[in-house]
Amino acid sequence: MLNNILNDTTIALSFRQIALCTGVSLVLGLIIAVVYMFQNNYSKNFIVTLVIMPAIVQALILMVNGNLGTSVAVVGAFSLIRFRSAPGGSREISSIFLSMAVGIAVGTGYLTYAAILTVAICCALIILYSVPFGERKSTMKSLKVTIPESLDYTEIFDDIFKKYTNKVQLDTVKTTNLGSLYELQYTIKLKDIATEKAFIDQIRVRNGNLNITCGRIPVSKEEL
Repeated sequence: MLNNILNDTTIALSFRQIALCTGVSLVLGLIIAVVYMFQNNYSKNFIVTLVIMPAIVQALILMVNGNLGTSVAVVGAFSLIRFRSAPGGSREISSIFLSMAVGIAVGTGYLTYAAILTVAICCALIILYSVPFGERKSTMKSLKVTIPESLDYTEIFDDIFKKYTNKVQLDTVKTTNLGSLYELQYTIKLKDIATEKAFIDQIRVRNGNLNITCGRIPVSKEEL
């Protein structure tokens, strides 16, 4: 069983209990921060926040100590933080929730449970971000082609697309250079990724060697 080291949360806490809870919170927060940095873009401010958040949350839980009025104040404080914070990415939010869960577990005295939770979730995150699970297929591309206004863009590249792609979708058309050029944006699926250069060369011949951009489809930042 996972024992509660505080036993009775209605009594005054000793310095040893407070120091033990704070130390465990900081160590587990450091583990969460290190895992968040794994194959991810990050800022130092956010990493530091992940390290100290479990300690802050457990300190709040220890201060509540069965007091209803303090509990309501804590809920209000977390609500203010939520409404004054910019929306974060899905990975950021999940890391913050994990830090809060660890802090609550430590603050209520379940140090072993907090350690097991941290290790289990962090191992799952490392595995999921190490394997290609959920990744977009590499044959899907975003293609931007610039053509002169004198060309009819509706069927100009149909034969090339038929030869090199399995799927083509015209997403947007916009004018550039004071209306003298069109910029066409497509989503395409190449039959063979090795033919990408030959594919672009064929389009260059057709559009008069104007700008062509072919790359991965931009992935929007997931917000929670």
